[in-house]
Amino acid sequence: MNRFCSLFSQILKFIPRTDFEGEVRRLNAERHARGVSCWQQFVSMIFCQLGRAHSLREIEQGLRSCEGKLSHLGIEVVGGSSLSYVNGHRPWQLYQNVFHLLYARCQAQLAQPGGWKIKKFRFKNKLVSLDSSVIDLCLSMYDWAKFRTTKGAIKLHLLLDHDGYLPSFAVITTGKVHDVTVAKTLKLQPGTIIVDDRGYNDYELFGRWTDEGVYFVTRLKDNAVYRLVKTLPVPGVSNSNVRKDQLIRFRGPQAKKRCPHELRLVSFYDPEQKREFQFLTNNFRLAAKTIAAIYKDRWAVELFFKALKQNLKIKTFVGTSPTAVKTQVWTALITMLMLRLMQLKSRWGWSMSNLVALLRMNLFTHRELWAWLDNPFAVPPDPPGPEQVIMAF
Repeated sequence: MNRFCSLFSQILKFIPRTDFEGEVRRLNAERHARGVSCWQQFVSMIFCQLGRAHSLREIEQGLRSCEGKLSHLGIEVVGGSSLSYVNGHRPWQLYQNVFHLLYARCQAQLAQPGGWKIKKFRFKNKLVSLDSSVIDLCLSMYDWAKFRTTKGAIKLHLLLDHDGYLPSFAVITTGKVHDVTVAKTLKLQPGTIIVDDRGYNDYELFGRWTDEGVYFVTRLKDNAVYRLVKTLPVPGVSNSNVRKDQLIRFRGPQAKKRCPHELRLVSFYDPEQKREFQFLTNNFRLAAKTIAAIYKDRWAVELFFKALKQNLKIKTFVGTSPTAVKTQVWTALITMLMLRLMQLKSRWGWSMSNLVALLRMNLFTHRELWAWLDNPFAVPPDPPGPEQVIMAF
């Protein structure tokens, strides 16, 4: 007799069923429901992500082939047409809330003594990266997501927390929405350091973040007009790549009005690329070399987008309506949080692609999850045999 349920069932337990049902009631997501619960939809879409199903039929038949093993998941197989209907009509905000629920649980584990927080820098400020990624769509099928004349697209705007490199905030828009438009909606805690690329250069945004006590690190645009206020001393060490450390103010009339603050410009030479970079920040306490290292760590958000697109079902969709697309993207982000949690807590040196591939092959294997993650190639223990009843004759 198996002492453990399937790996898939144990992964789903990262989100307590009671908390999930609480979000369903709060949003009244099952209003007018006829036979298909939100939990059934959720399990089916997580199976779509982990099982790499390419269509609604593959989701249905993949789960149906494991019919005898679904009772412990608390669901019955959902037909392809029924799943298509609920994906297009159930509120996608449910899975947005579930994502934030799971992220809060991950943060709680980070805060525990001996947690798996990844800390590259000595400063105590929260470090986050902001970026976006375009997901191409067929305009004839997704006419609501018009991006260019003959092209459709949605854009995933993401805020990556560098403590564990977990996604902490996401917004899904059509491809036409500018990155700065989403950045202006963010509410960050004072003292947070946010790093972004030149696509977020906006003087009004820089001024607002400075007024709110939020630090930013970005690259200066080549056509920026500014005046030099003061030149700061740079390290005299021979192996230091810091070329300049200056205080500047923007000169344009609109720029001075939108960002009247004094800012810091750091020129750093990268010997690998053999080119010089100019970093703009409103933080005057950190060393110039640390400013350059912070911007270099921004590459983590690019790697996150790469892992998301390569390993999960996010480049092609099983529905065409805006609600179905957003539901699939949010379930992909939930799955990514689950995978990142397993990757960080495991003692095995998992790469993301290897973890996803082996999980796909063992979703309905009955093993203890953390023992399997720590040593996936170990021989499973023999199940205990039935105990012989000793009869006193």
